[in-house]
Amino acid sequence: MQASLNKLTPSQLINQSPVGRFSTLRKIIPTGALQVRKHSNGTVTFYWRYSFGLKSERVPIGSYDSSAPPKSLSPSAKGFSIAAAEFQAQKLAQEHLNHKAQGGRPALLAEKAKIARVQQLAATEQETATVKHLLEAYCDYLEQNEKISHSEARSIFKVHVYEPWPSISELPASEMTVDHVVEIMRRVIEQKKGRTANKVRTYLRAAYQTAKAVKTKPSVPKLFEKFKITFNPAAETSPDNSNNLPDKNPLELDELRLYWSIIRDMPGFKGAVLRLHLLTGAQRLAQLGRLLTANIKSDRFTLIDKKGRSGRPARIHPVYLIPQARKALDQCNSTGKYALSTDGGITHIAGTTLSDWACEAAAGIKDFSTKRIRSGVETLLASLKVSKETRGHLQSHGLSGVQHQSYDDYQYQEEIRDALSRLYLALDSSPAVGKKRRGA
Repeated sequence: MQASLNKLTPSQLINQSPVGRFSTLRKIIPTGALQVRKHSNGTVTFYWRYSFGLKSERVPIGSYDSSAPPKSLSPSAKGFSIAAAEFQAQKLAQEHLNHKAQGGRPALLAEKAKIARVQQLAATEQETATVKHLLEAYCDYLEQNEKISHSEARSIFKVHVYEPWPSISELPASEMTVDHVVEIMRRVIEQKKGRTANKVRTYLRAAYQTAKAVKTKPSVPKLFEKFKITFNPAAETSPDNSNNLPDKNPLELDELRLYWSIIRDMPGFKGAVLRLHLLTGAQRLAQLGRLLTANIKSDRFTLIDKKGRSGRPARIHPVYLIPQARKALDQCNSTGKYALSTDGGITHIAGTTLSDWACEAAAGIKDFSTKRIRSGVETLLASLKVSKETRGHLQSHGLSGVQHQSYDDYQYQEEIRDALSRLYLALDSSPAVGKKRRGA
């Protein structure tokens, strides 16, 4: 029977092959054999069978297409001709022979699988290493380090990068250029928002610098490595210095007195918080809002000042209490974790909430904003001959010099208490007269 089968042509052998059995059509050069197997539904599948050591394997090639041109070496829509199946088996055999020293076809498949995994990993990493992913990672980094600026950065990136520039946002972060940054800034400037354009640049520069520093700065999270940043495109741009001028518009004495007269007898929690803010020298609202009950003592409390201190420990900022400020603090009825809270200290009041309360109280003061309280207090204290050093310690600014950081550890307690007492007397010494501001 086997001898008669050997006299059959390959197509005849396929037709007479028993269902479910493998039949060898011919040997394959350089190694192995071309086999077929007929299925119960009448279809036929080609296989290349080879041996390697004590093991053998049948590699599926594809279905048999009896209607395909006999000499065609390419598969049709239905499958392979005998010639095409033989040609494919020869390719598989040659690959196996070429890699025989490394382990043959099994080693080749393992190597291909490894390459595919690496390529897939690279593709996935590239998909999550865009400009947008970098900026989001930077905002998360700020938030993890309890930087209040993370909220502003998120908003600026959303409004001025992600939404107007989706094509830039989806670029690999390492492909962002100086031209991209300039275009982003130019659009904001054309909206008459020059100061915002400078903020966009500042946050872009900081985000890229953080990613770039991951190779040399252990405190930067390892996740920034995937962005492969070696160049900071925002650092090569220039800010619009005409929009970096300080916005000096402090409340004048008569306006401060008017504001004080409004909040002095304001009932409830809102009034107490607003009095505390003003009588402690107009501390930064976001920092004041996060005051911990555990950080309150009889004559002072401490705030955690992290502003402008990237990569460095937070500064402990003592705030001294004159009797009137102590009374306002007592009226806040601090309990729980956070001293200034509307839910028993579980969560703290946001700086924006405190700002809204102040603006609501001062609705009658022209062009009022809470930052004008802070600059107004400093201006008033300067007019009362309070030294610049004392004012800096009182409001926790201007303390970045070498002298202060490395040598001067004096806390200026008496000077600050005296300055706050002068502030209170200036506010409360006469009623608000409602005079017009200069230039009004």
